[in-house]
Amino acid sequence: MRIILDAMGGDNAPLAPLEGAARAVQELGVEVTLSGDENKIKALAAEHGISLDGITLLHTEEIITMEDQPTDVIKAKKNCSMAVGLQALADGQGDAFVSAGNSGALLVGATMIPRRIKGIKRAAMAPLLPTDNGHAILMDGGANTECRPEMLEQFGIMGSIYMEKVMGIRNPKVGLINNGSEECKGRELEIETYKLLEQCDINFIGNIEGREVPTGKADVLVTDGFTGNIVLKLYEGLGKFFAAKIKEMFSGAGKIGALFMMDKLSALKDSFDYKKVGGAVLLGISKPVIKAHGSSNGEAFFNAVRQAKNCVDGKICETISEAVAARKEQSGGAE
Repeated sequence: MRIILDAMGGDNAPLAPLEGAARAVQELGVEVTLSGDENKIKALAAEHGISLDGITLLHTEEIITMEDQPTDVIKAKKNCSMAVGLQALADGQGDAFVSAGNSGALLVGATMIPRRIKGIKRAAMAPLLPTDNGHAILMDGGANTECRPEMLEQFGIMGSIYMEKVMGIRNPKVGLINNGSEECKGRELEIETYKLLEQCDINFIGNIEGREVPTGKADVLVTDGFTGNIVLKLYEGLGKFFAAKIKEMFSGAGKIGALFMMDKLSALKDSFDYKKVGGAVLLGISKPVIKAHGSSNGEAFFNAVRQAKNCVDGKICETISEAVAARKEQSGGAE
């Protein structure tokens, strides 16, 4: 298996992607193609004693920055490391792609180069959120701020497949984020989506309110990208808030009190640590694409490659394609 990694994307590039790639080759048994400046990568490898065994370099000097427009990846900067890596993915030179670069550009590039799975109306940015019993996948985390009910229906199907095939959850519970649990609650978007999800061959449990998200009531959280991004940013903010408060509490409790709670505190911290998860998968693209956090270090890139490998092993894209075709047939071929 070969994973293509954007070596120039992210705050700590190209050293962090190189470190993550080298570790992935050693521990995961994958081959990695690094898309980026070959001279810089080789110089860093020599400087830090990092082996390039199992790593192929795909040379490009152009970089798409966070300040660039998302469409620049297919227009003004179509020779950047992200675009070249995505093109290699589309051409069959790799099985999955990972980047910590510009999120909007990655979404545009993935949609236009390897392209969406046939029948998928919108690809979704799908981060994992920590819950009381593990993780839930948020569908959508911000890629699509305006959605139609049929898009949210597909988000539910794709999220269910991911949680089963990659996260190992049997018959994952799918919930629709809403402002009440009753079937009649919400805007027209939620009311119509509810009806569609009821007809799908997934474990739809109905509406869930925001306060129920952290409890793990649902494994798949369906909503539009506008609402989803608010949920995601609130989660991130609360995580930092509680981490600071807990640290403050234990700083006054003495070393002995903190020592007794160290294991539990460490586990709690890890559940909120993006470096342990890898990244947000772009579900709906014809091949697995992972968006790593912009400030990813070597460990985060390693886990993003691991996540990409799990997507390939779980045949995520193939299963989504089959599910969308089956749903279309069930609904009489209507788009």
